[in-house]
Amino acid sequence: MEKVTLSVSGMSCGHCVKAIEGSVGKLAGVNNVAVDLENGKVDVNFDSEKVSLAEIKDTIDDQGYDVE
Repeated sequence: MEKVTLSVSGMSCGHCVKAIEGSVGKLAGVNNVAVDLENGKVDVNFDSEKVSLAEIKDTIDDQGYDVE
């Protein structure tokens, strides 16, 4: 398992948290997703053999948020 902390801009409310945790959490290989709304961070634990970091970033981007 790998753990990465991503800086994500555009998150402002509980809906944002649910959108990101829900969409990223559904990806095969993602074990845990935790959004820190106050600091604009998203922690993701994932199996890099099942899902790539690029796929995770694309999924967040598809929800309308910017991954820095």
